[in-house]
Amino acid sequence: MPKPQPKQINPEDIQKLARKVIRKAKFPMMATIDKRHPRLRPVSPVHVEGFTVYIANLRTYRKTKQLAENPNVELCYLDADHNQVRIAGVASVVTDRALLEMFWNKNRLLEHYLGSIDNPELIVYKINPIKVSYMQEWALEYHDVPLT
Repeated sequence: MPKPQPKQINPEDIQKLARKVIRKAKFPMMATIDKRHPRLRPVSPVHVEGFTVYIANLRTYRKTKQLAENPNVELCYLDADHNQVRIAGVASVVTDRALLEMFWNKNRLLEHYLGSIDNPELIVYKINPIKVSYMQEWALEYHDVPLT
């Protein structure tokens, strides 16, 4: 059986292709560091703006401690066609009330689980991208995605 040949990618299309994967996949896996060990879990973003991803969390979750000790993360989106986008970034806590209210109003599940935006368990992380990579299925080659 011959190896599938990936389609040629126009470098000008890489950013558009990467955003399409994020829209289609919706739920990335997020890797954090627990002391010396990587920890990987699916996350549900409350907002995506370009390649900046916002993730809600509970203060009692293990990743809260992990991110406090080491805010470096990587998100990996994989769509149904096996195209992937990897976002290496730094997590920071969102404290802007207007942003938090926007996320709260846009994501009704937050109210279901937390009851109130003022619940002290709620914490939202902004993943500030440092490097974004795109890989087309079967290509086995990552392309750097411009952040602008």
